[in-house]
Amino acid sequence: MKVLSVVQHTSAEYLGLLEDHFEGRQIRFKYCRPFTEGVEPPEPDAVTDALVLLGGGPWGSAGSRDVPTLDREIALARHCLEQDKPVIGIGLGAQILAIAGGGRSIPHPLEFTVGEATRIDSNALNGYLPERYPLAIYMRDRPDPPAHADILAEDRDGRPALCRIGDKAFGFSGHPGLKPAMIEDLIMEFAESPENIAPTLEKLRQLTTRLEDALVATMTGLIQQTRLMGPAP
Repeated sequence: MKVLSVVQHTSAEYLGLLEDHFEGRQIRFKYCRPFTEGVEPPEPDAVTDALVLLGGGPWGSAGSRDVPTLDREIALARHCLEQDKPVIGIGLGAQILAIAGGGRSIPHPLEFTVGEATRIDSNALNGYLPERYPLAIYMRDRPDPPAHADILAEDRDGRPALCRIGDKAFGFSGHPGLKPAMIEDLIMEFAESPENIAPTLEKLRQLTTRLEDALVATMTGLIQQTRLMGPAP
């Protein structure tokens, strides 16, 4: 049974809807919460099968409000890339993955947006990535993947929504398994929050079914390409 090492940056943001998809495939996950007293990011050798780096709410990586464990997490992600271990980065995690892979992060104010991503590679995630799918972003700063990364989907402004770095590493700008309750908890957890939360949160609620449907296909392809259940076909 494979085990995911999941680095959580806030109490509110976790795997969300992804948990059921991993559990249904008998893939276990173990959370690490470096924001709690006395807890550090995993040591490189502690990541046995795969690394997941979650979002960070108002934490970023481009200099204005960096997550305190940024340098250690970049080193951890770089080690996993070098060892050809799967890495899944979401939000802030996608920024860390981009930096570890030779790219960077771009300064951007904290934002909460709900829109749509468009697939630009018909073979993305073994062809399972939907042509269009809901894109929910709660994030400070933006990932800028390295030139050798494959951009699999873009948002309406042409920015990367999903990228692939190397063979088994994927960066999602938005959380593909986001639940509205996670946003509500982020608002309560931090003093800082984006403007116009209420209408955007309502839009997310209205798109929940579409998000769940898109996740079924996305997870099928993601599991195949990360080889968390064996070689991709």
